[in-house]
Amino acid sequence: MTPDAKAAAVATTMWARDQASQQLGFELLEVTAGRARLALTIEQRHCNGFGVLHGGLLATLADSAFAFACNSANALTLASGFDIDILKSCEAGERIEAEARCTHQGGRSGLYDVQVRRGDELIAVFRGRSQRLKGRFVAPELEDC
Repeated sequence: MTPDAKAAAVATTMWARDQASQQLGFELLEVTAGRARLALTIEQRHCNGFGVLHGGLLATLADSAFAFACNSANALTLASGFDIDILKSCEAGERIEAEARCTHQGGRSGLYDVQVRRGDELIAVFRGRSQRLKGRFVAPELEDC
């Protein structure tokens, strides 16, 4: 099985269990080895009292893309921290995409960068730090891959 095929299989299993991302209306677009893309079409329910996308939901979209990217090798991986810089606001009716990419994976610690865009316009930059744990709870049938 290729790394990209493994990543897709892991993503299918993760997505089936990821009630938070599904309930928030996120869309899983693509997962390949060390990379993931998720999208959100912003609805009024996603907006804060100022009528713009809630910053916590923006961070959650980026965090979900980060999670799919850092688990794409089927090694149980959790976030150990992240930072986000919000550059622009978004409103209901707009569609944004978060693309996560592995910047560095060394042993148990990883570093992933996520860009959130509205079309070609950069909306936010997220940097996630990951920690690999022992085991593979996602797609255990891929253990030998």
